[in-house]
Amino acid sequence: MSNAQAITGCTIFDGEQFHEDAALLCLNGTVSQICRADDIPSKYAITELDGGLLAPGFIDLQVNGGGGILFNHQPDVEAIRQICQAHVRFGTTAMLPTLITDTRDVTAKAIEAGIEAHQQSIPGFLGLHLEGPHLSVAKKGAHSPSLIRPMDDDDLSLLLEAKRALPCLMVTLAPESISIEQISKLGNAGIIVSLGHTNISYENACTAVDAGASCITHLYNAMSPLTHQEPGLVGAALTCGAVYAGLIADGHHVKPAAIKIALAAKQRPGAIFLVTDAMATIGTDIQSFELNGRTITRKDGRLVLEDGTLAGADLDMASAVRYMHNTIGLGRKNALNMASLIPARCIGISSLYGHLGAGARADFIHFDDNLQINQVWQNGELLP
Repeated sequence: MSNAQAITGCTIFDGEQFHEDAALLCLNGTVSQICRADDIPSKYAITELDGGLLAPGFIDLQVNGGGGILFNHQPDVEAIRQICQAHVRFGTTAMLPTLITDTRDVTAKAIEAGIEAHQQSIPGFLGLHLEGPHLSVAKKGAHSPSLIRPMDDDDLSLLLEAKRALPCLMVTLAPESISIEQISKLGNAGIIVSLGHTNISYENACTAVDAGASCITHLYNAMSPLTHQEPGLVGAALTCGAVYAGLIADGHHVKPAAIKIALAAKQRPGAIFLVTDAMATIGTDIQSFELNGRTITRKDGRLVLEDGTLAGADLDMASAVRYMHNTIGLGRKNALNMASLIPARCIGISSLYGHLGAGARADFIHFDDNLQINQVWQNGELLP
């Protein structure tokens, strides 16, 4: 395909507004502009679509696996490549592969794999998300309690060194297992500190945000709840204007009413984004797999341990967007932005990702009228 291409014949959503009778112009993997369909320059090869909607590619900041692979089981660069490939068919053109709480050795190998993936420019790879091991056992969720531990000086040094070699590093931490000084050092180094798997009080959560935490991991799940006497981390997530919050919209992790309450209550509009928390099952028909010696079973759209504890999600990002639109009743603009522009802003990459303005990466999706995916482009290339 020509490096200069024009996509037309559909509605184009650029992240802010919808364009009719327009064309998206891309040159060498970058968006040039959106112009009138009648004004396409002659050097652009034209792709004429048959209606539908063109929108920015999805960005997922919490992806544990896909295509039959769990990153914890295979913490190497090939796993990163295959996980990215498994999710791109569902519109996720950029992601943070995520390591669940594990040993020091596995964590070090995952970081090495992330650095190699960055050096190889693996399509879709943005960096890493390390979810643990510095969490609260009281809110462990599916994380192995035997592997959860406080952060020590070596852990801190490892993360600071990793950030120097990675384009993006997000870490999910519980303030019970890390000091305010450590949070500050991580935040000052450009690491995205996300609070999660914690029983923290509202007051202490606000203190952690003031120290440098900028995100909340899977809102409502595995955290101190909001009550009238103690608002907990949920309350801090909704009232601290400085923080973003991820949300798993699969109908199992969070009830629709709770999602609507969060969207209405969030002090900073446009700061709640979608994550899949996807496991190895995505893009496959496998029915069970292992995590740290425990069996996780796929059943009725959920992934559960033997005791019924939710263990990640059997969710792709396109399904999450449709859930927000069809079940929660969110308009297409807001539902799409929760999977693209907002996560891009959360990790500071919105100059290049999450929209189709001039200078953005040419990552975009063609949907039909029901938000089902027809085609995906990544870095200007139409994927098979």
